[in-house]
Amino acid sequence: MTTTVSKNTICLWYDGTALDAARFYAETFPDSALGKVHRAPADYPSGKQGDVLVVEFTVMGIPCIGLNGGPGFKHNEAFSFQVATDDQAETDRLWNAIISNGGQESACGWCKDKWGLSWQITPRALTAAIADPDRAAAKRAFEAMMQMTKIDIVAIEAARRG
Repeated sequence: MTTTVSKNTICLWYDGTALDAARFYAETFPDSALGKVHRAPADYPSGKQGDVLVVEFTVMGIPCIGLNGGPGFKHNEAFSFQVATDDQAETDRLWNAIISNGGQESACGWCKDKWGLSWQITPRALTAAIADPDRAAAKRAFEAMMQMTKIDIVAIEAARRG
């Protein structure tokens, strides 16, 4: 079997749950899909021959590999997917999908999925507000964001206006 792995692919480490994670991402995020599933040709330190070893998938057009490498490494906030959302409905849908599937809220639009991978669900309105050339407006929007978990676009725009 030949592989179709892209020249530059993000490899994400899982403890036996790469297939579950890839399925969730494919079902949740636009332009995402589950690809090939590769099984171990022999026993390895954290698994047996025939176990799912590598899962190819795409998250919002980004090629990824999920490697079932075992319990040795955990995800942390040093890596995250940042998702630019167009409106509150999209922000709510993605945020709620992650949180309701065993995820965890964090601050300023960040959350973690149940596998520990960090996501920044970032409305384009927030990005525009904190880049406002009116630095006072940008500061107000930024300070409002600092008080939030999930981003509330109406509150960000109200803070921006003063």
